[in-house]
Amino acid sequence: MASLYDISVNDIHGKPVKLDRYKGKVLLIVNTASECGFTPQYKGLEALYKKLHGKGFEILGFPCNQFGAQEPGTEDEIASFCEVNYGVSFPLFAKVDVNGDDATPLYRYLKSVKPGLLGSEAIKWNFTKFLVDGKGNVVERYAPNAEPASFAADIEKLL
Repeated sequence: MASLYDISVNDIHGKPVKLDRYKGKVLLIVNTASECGFTPQYKGLEALYKKLHGKGFEILGFPCNQFGAQEPGTEDEIASFCEVNYGVSFPLFAKVDVNGDDATPLYRYLKSVKPGLLGSEAIKWNFTKFLVDGKGNVVERYAPNAEPASFAADIEKLL
């Protein structure tokens, strides 16, 4: 795969979205879950989104049920949960696998260009975050426990 922008994903309603629509934007790509100890990070993610979206920042949320079955709902249930409980307005996408044989091409790409600790490509848990610059380069990978406010300055430097 040549570039992040060559990848297509499905939005939370099942409609295909080519990631080249985000060229020129700074992206934070996050695997999410509704029943995780880190789920309250939705609040911090939404705050970042509201603060920086107008400056060219996007958050792309990818629900994933691979860690402790913490995202068991349907896409409609997930979208409703996020909106009702956290006021999420950033784009959410169809539920994906981030590890294993069925990992989506997006996560295969992200993990290959920005491995984690000690070079491990595997996503360890929900709310692993990848920061992508406006040219599509994956510049940082944040651990699940990294609170969104803790890397806001990294995002702002790229805008």
